Amino acid sequence: MKQPLIRFEDVNFVYRKSTLEEPEIQQEWLALQNINLDINEGEFVAVLGHNGSGKSTLAKHSNALLLPSSGRVVVGGLDTQDGERVWEIRQMVGMVFQNPDNQLVATTVEEDVAFGPENLGIPSKEIQARVEESLAAVGMLDYRLHSPHQLSGGQKQRVAIAGMISMRPKCIVLDEPTAMLDPEGRREVMETIHRLNKEEGITIMHITHHMDEVIDADRVVVMADGKIALQGSPRDVFTNVETLRKLHLDVPQVTALGERLRRRGYDLPQGILTVNEMVMHLCPSE
Repeated sequence: MKQPLIRFEDVNFVYRKSTLEEPEIQQEWLALQNINLDINEGEFVAVLGHNGSGKSTLAKHSNALLLPSSGRVVVGGLDTQDGERVWEIRQMVGMVFQNPDNQLVATTVEEDVAFGPENLGIPSKEIQARVEESLAAVGMLDYRLHSPHQLSGGQKQRVAIAGMISMRPKCIVLDEPTAMLDPEGRREVMETIHRLNKEEGITIMHITHHMDEVIDADRVVVMADGKIALQGSPRDVFTNVETLRKLHLDVPQVTALGERLRRRGYDLPQGILTVNEMVMHLCPSE
């Protein structure tokens, strides 16, 4: 049986900090509790949760930015606790964060995308090929000579994603990549990562609090208080409307509308996810 690309085994993580007033006293809180989760190669997994739920902490464990306090995370057969294999792990799993400005380091788009491969010591001809391929994959090839800081938010984030692709990762973890973007920028980024998943076969772990961004995921993982509260297909997860609301999470607007109509006596199935589905059930063709 094929092993998962990323496996969390009984993972717990404790944050510790001390204050300037009392440096000898450490405050502790459990950010992840008994996490068991597999991310399979080629999957698109969305992770939902309110602020403080543990979803970003989970993301940072996927490529050894954080290490478990107990349990273990295995990436491509490599234990993240093995300090000698961290570089290999981070080549397999790249991360994109919320603020694209913090990830742009060069004066032109193509130089920015080339930065990672250059640090790997890859030959110049190979770097050039990777830059063109990566920018084409995110629809930014025409902007290769532009200054990244003059691009829109969505374009900047796509350049950041291209920088990850140029490293040839098996998986890209995106930690709320659309949080600082306008609706058009969000649409651009979501279309890009879905295309990379479906056409390029790159595994995606998408951390978000936007319900509408998870509808097309293969699997949804809902985090609450450092634990996995729900897991399943988007339809399975969003049938649990009351549970999600107790976790201070919303559901897609059309799903919420469907639940209200069901309570008023309309014969509708649970877990309607799209407007087209709603129209199909409300106005069936004769």
